[in-house]
Amino acid sequence: MNRTRRTSPSPSSPALLLWLFLLLFAGCDRQQETPADGETETIPSHSGTIIAAGDSLTAGYGVAEDQAYPALLEKKLRGNGYNWQVINAGISGETSSGVLSRINWIIAQHPDIVILEIGANDGLRGIPVSVIRDNLDKSVQRLQEENIVVVLAGMQMVRNLGPAYAGDFAKIYPAVAKEQEVILVPFFLEGVAGKASLNQPDAIHPTPEGYEIVAETVYPYVVKAIKAVR
Repeated sequence: MNRTRRTSPSPSSPALLLWLFLLLFAGCDRQQETPADGETETIPSHSGTIIAAGDSLTAGYGVAEDQAYPALLEKKLRGNGYNWQVINAGISGETSSGVLSRINWIIAQHPDIVILEIGANDGLRGIPVSVIRDNLDKSVQRLQEENIVVVLAGMQMVRNLGPAYAGDFAKIYPAVAKEQEVILVPFFLEGVAGKASLNQPDAIHPTPEGYEIVAETVYPYVVKAIKAVR
């Protein structure tokens, strides 16, 4: 049986030139593709460092490091185009006096923003409200002297020590925020405190699901702080 031998187009043949043209055109067309409708290209316009200072509620007592709110906050920030690092500087058992004593260490890390969550251990120990407020005032003032934007996390206290103490304790945070002109998260544990399903058996520390809510609560105030830095 005779078979017809097929030959490839010569380098100068019209068919080959047409094929090369189409290939080149297709390549250029792919390079110029734009995001589909509704999609936007995320280009962080600024980056910086946030230190989350506080007690076991910040440290993430009872959960993995990546389940504590600072790690969840960083993940949410980066997911929305804010290329910021969030350092977890929480220490279990920390008090307002303890934070004040290590405020220079915090400053030495050169943060742009500090989230200050502290006071719960003071309240559980019945530390006078005046002492807690004085420590917060001094801590915030020291941070502001270094042009660090402060986000103050408001706390509330259980009523075991009486309604008067709990009421005075809750007033500390808005008073300091107003006087020092810093960003206030009204209640750090909003939507989590008092809910058994969102707290560990000690009824104090959030579960991973609880920390997800905490990160959502803190997030808009941190975005406000980032804009203040810019």
